[in-house]
Amino acid sequence: MHLRGLYTLIFLGCLHAAAYALEPLGTGMEGFEYSYPVRMLSLTMEGAPVRLAYMDVSPSPQQTNGRTVVLLHGRNFFGAYWKQTIEALQAAGYRVIVPDQIGFGKSSKPDVPHSFQLHAMNLRSLVGALGVEKVHVVAHSIGGMMAIRFALMYPEMVDKLVLESPIGLEDYRILVPYATREQLTREHLETTREAFDKQFHAFFAHWQPEFQVFPDVQAAWLLSSEPYRIARTAAHTWLMAYEQPVVYELGLVRPRTLLTCGDQDHSAIGRNRVPPEVRDRLGRYTELCPRAAAALPRADLVMFNGVGHVAHLEVPERFNRLLLEFLARP
Repeated sequence: MHLRGLYTLIFLGCLHAAAYALEPLGTGMEGFEYSYPVRMLSLTMEGAPVRLAYMDVSPSPQQTNGRTVVLLHGRNFFGAYWKQTIEALQAAGYRVIVPDQIGFGKSSKPDVPHSFQLHAMNLRSLVGALGVEKVHVVAHSIGGMMAIRFALMYPEMVDKLVLESPIGLEDYRILVPYATREQLTREHLETTREAFDKQFHAFFAHWQPEFQVFPDVQAAWLLSSEPYRIARTAAHTWLMAYEQPVVYELGLVRPRTLLTCGDQDHSAIGRNRVPPEVRDRLGRYTELCPRAAAALPRADLVMFNGVGHVAHLEVPERFNRLLLEFLARP
């Protein structure tokens, strides 16, 4: 089954077949439809011309509140997985901007080193181009690291900050050995469809068939005409998270922050690169999240019981209710 058809089926709740053949997916996810129109912003990143893909969803006309929310995706995902959160925010009157950061989803994938500072600059360019001066930022996983960097660089632009299971609440360099871009590129090229399945199953406490699209995208990308570009991009973004910790700067974050974590989450950069006894010391979110909340100057912490790394997909009603309540506070 083609991924476009698969994606349509899973979000209609109609997926029954467990086995199907994947077709190659273009580096820009050509033919893979998002739930809202995708636009492009031309930028330059480390001298490379790039196009930043984004969705700009208008609020419900009857509920417009004049505020804007930016949703930042995780490293193994793309903007379309925010569909249910977009719907909840739109119905509550928010304008919603959802970028695929450079290197992810439908955006360009240049073979250049990545940094959270560059991604923050890209986001500032996008928000500015859309005529928005102040935003709420809601971010998941590596998006949380990007959001923290954005809030540190442009505090005047951030009203409230929501961090959903952010990685980077620990310094991976302490326990995980360094890997070069070439090593990481080669390893990604050698990743099997079964390995992607195992990786993504670990993100969820309760796997649902509709989540299968996410490992399938990763596997289908390696069937494209440019698998090296995909693998090289994965290496760049892995090293970004590994080499550029934000945990030491949490005390400098000024916006009011909601930190949400799943008590079954054990996500961490480099878990597959360390022995089991070291692996057990990584991604202890039941310890990392209270510590991070204490370090953040103005933070509320909510732990989701029985939930893994992606609460907005695993328990969307609970996540969206919490999100809307937090954003509505004075």
